[in-house]
Amino acid sequence: MANACEQLTEVASAGVAPALRAVDCVANEMAASAFGRLFGAGGAMGPVLTILLTLYIAFFAFSLLTGRSSLGISALTPRMLRLGVVLTFATSWIAYQGVVWNLAVGGPDWIAGVLMGAKGSATQLFGDRIDIVFGAINDISEATSKVGGAAQDGGGAAAAGAAVAAKGAGGLFTPESVMWMGALLLLLGTVGVLLTARIALGVLLALGPIFVIMALFGGTRGLTAGWLRGVVLTAVTPLFVVLGGGITLELLVPIISGLVENANAGEIDGRGAMAFFLVASVHVALMVMVVKVAATMVSGWQVFGLGADNERERSGSSGQAAAPAAASAPAPVASSYQGRTSVIAAAGASAMAEVSGQGQSGGGGRSGDRRTVVTQVVGGGIEPLRQGDSAPRARGIGSRFRASNDTGRSPAKEKTR
Repeated sequence: MANACEQLTEVASAGVAPALRAVDCVANEMAASAFGRLFGAGGAMGPVLTILLTLYIAFFAFSLLTGRSSLGISALTPRMLRLGVVLTFATSWIAYQGVVWNLAVGGPDWIAGVLMGAKGSATQLFGDRIDIVFGAINDISEATSKVGGAAQDGGGAAAAGAAVAAKGAGGLFTPESVMWMGALLLLLGTVGVLLTARIALGVLLALGPIFVIMALFGGTRGLTAGWLRGVVLTAVTPLFVVLGGGITLELLVPIISGLVENANAGEIDGRGAMAFFLVASVHVALMVMVVKVAATMVSGWQVFGLGADNERERSGSSGQAAAPAAASAPAPVASSYQGRTSVIAAAGASAMAEVSGQGQSGGGGRSGDRRTVVTQVVGGGIEPLRQGDSAPRARGIGSRFRASNDTGRSPAKEKTR
């Protein structure tokens, strides 16, 4: 494997496709060697894995003793499944490579090949097409230089001086310079994004077994969820790059053909160069949008419930924050009732004043055992006035009037009651 990767690395500078093959080989070799050093025979993380598994079983036994867990299917099934997945992917490179590596690297490539109708690796086919485009641009530049050199040889020093003056007058915005700037943008938008995503994916997969072990405990389970999101992001990005880049290459085919025809005549078409630069700029903007869309998609992934505990904590805190707001919502209604309190109290006081005046004028010395209690409105309800309340009382409260049917009682007896 090492010899094969060395051979691919030596020819990586020959084009885009050889560079992608070299990066894939080196990333696979790095992940395998990292797995062996961490969890292989005599690996550095072997004792740590044993200690963590012991603590996991001890915590579960403690939860059984304290009654927090029970020996049931609902409690044992997720724990046993989690323990089995961790032991499988953390102790076997064959299982880890066959599932995680193949899904992350080969899955998006297979989907791209199916959508594009390509036989073999769609990423490698895309790299080969990019190499063809850059080869055509190089041929255009060389053909223009050759025709210009021949013209200078035939026309002498005057023709050479005129050509140099024309290039100096054009500055950086000559058709040739614009064409090369477009090629540079296309290179950054395709090869730059592809190689960056593949290298980042290789690093994440090399560190994968460590994050797989972190799925055992609830406190570190969020790190496993974040690692899975990063793996999916770096794995899906090349898929979008290949599909979007295929559309860009289809737009570039007629532009490159026109530039080649004009280059044979000894000049570069300015409109063709500007069109090439424009398509390359659009492709760079498309790649930026692709990365943002992929990040947005991955950020909304729940990761098989690994981040469920954090989500519950967030929802609980938001519910607690919303409770005081809901409790304070009826405050305007209470204030409206308080505004009515003074009106009702004043009306009750005036009514009692009239009743007491009529009793004193018409009843003479008669007294009764009826009592009238002035009430007040408190918080939207009606409550009787208590002793010590500061609300104003109507004049005449406490005087007794004899009822029409109680003729046997005397005012003296009423006073002694």
